[in-house]
Amino acid sequence: MMEIPEAAVIAHQLNETVKGKKITKVVAEFSPHKLTWYHGDPKAYPDMLGGKTITEAYPLGGTLEIRAEDAYIALSEGANLTFLPPGLPSPQKHQLLLRFDDDSQLFVSVQMYGGILCFRMDEETNPYYLGAKSKPSPLLDAFDRAYFDAILASGGGKKLSAKALLATEQRVPGLGNGVLQDILYNAKIHPRRDTASLNAQEVDALFASVKDTLEEMADKGGRDTERDLFGVQGGYITKCSKLTVGKPCGICGGSIVKAAFLGGSIYFCPSCQKL
Repeated sequence: MMEIPEAAVIAHQLNETVKGKKITKVVAEFSPHKLTWYHGDPKAYPDMLGGKTITEAYPLGGTLEIRAEDAYIALSEGANLTFLPPGLPSPQKHQLLLRFDDDSQLFVSVQMYGGILCFRMDEETNPYYLGAKSKPSPLLDAFDRAYFDAILASGGGKKLSAKALLATEQRVPGLGNGVLQDILYNAKIHPRRDTASLNAQEVDALFASVKDTLEEMADKGGRDTERDLFGVQGGYITKCSKLTVGKPCGICGGSIVKAAFLGGSIYFCPSCQKL
């Protein structure tokens, strides 16, 4: 799933690859997918996007925003975007395809579930998109210690685990269950740990890990569990993920384990991340 680092990487790649190109063909909902969420009627997308020029791409948390003059495309969750250079045939399955004036293409294929939102400026009302647009990314200076402390206080006195605090309720848009695992591993905090029990040093470590881990992931082209605009696997080697279960911890040598928690999987080192 696309999260903060992947959105940042792909936005940069789009600006180097398709910025300034004119859209000559739009195909939406070519391959029906029950868990693809569109904004409005996808049959209207060709009229909305056709003939427009790509002006800029932006990462908004884990959402990728592509602007084509007065029309916006926002992709989220499992909406995977791939670039095809001129001369290659269109894929057989896709949920959105854009062809450009140089015969290159972009296509979106949804894995599991994902959002494809196409809308005109100031028209979108999706709360997840608006939340991502209004809150600073941890990759930005505006996500500072004061802002992080406000997130910690946002639980309103309720008992919240580290996973619940950081990866639910869109407190940090784009910080999902995927990137969470290494953030907590680097901070040596168990995903089930009650955040109210964290001491000052642990809060310092958690804040630093949110910033540093996500920055490293973005700098290295995303995680090795995901792929970029060109289908290339990310260069950041995850420490706690589906790829590392049963492998030795890089700190203590114990095994990385997997468990179920809050409707998903968590990955951690029981020795380094004590509960």
